[in-house]
Amino acid sequence: MTPTIHASAVLFGHRGILIRGPSGSGKSRLALTILQNAGADFARLVGDDRIHLEAAHGRLLMRPAKALEGLIEVRGIGIIRLPYEPVAVTSLVIDLDAPGVVRLPQETDLDAKIEGVALARLPVAPGDDPLALLRANLLPKALSGGQNLTLR
Repeated sequence: MTPTIHASAVLFGHRGILIRGPSGSGKSRLALTILQNAGADFARLVGDDRIHLEAAHGRLLMRPAKALEGLIEVRGIGIIRLPYEPVAVTSLVIDLDAPGVVRLPQETDLDAKIEGVALARLPVAPGDDPLALLRANLLPKALSGGQNLTLR
């Protein structure tokens, strides 16, 4: 199995969202909020805290760490169990507390390359509320836009 990274991951419709950021940045909270606000769209936890990433056939696959399958931390409550997907194809990377976020990003600021796979990226500056992505309905737009996402 591939090494893991510190991240959370969810499946929204048929697209995987990888949420990266330092400890305490709100990765689990954002993942839970995406799941709770999916509405008619299918949404499922892939994993929380430790995510395996593997490039395969030009796609980046995400899997939960075996010991953490179906588990997610709810700050102030503890660990809860949720239904989960064992694997998802990554479509979007959300970077919480991302350093160097500019007010009007260039297209290259909105791209990520992980394991050689090009992905759409939404950087969230330190102190910014990542839930604003949901309130502004940017998440579905980001997922449908794919590569070269433009927020303007």
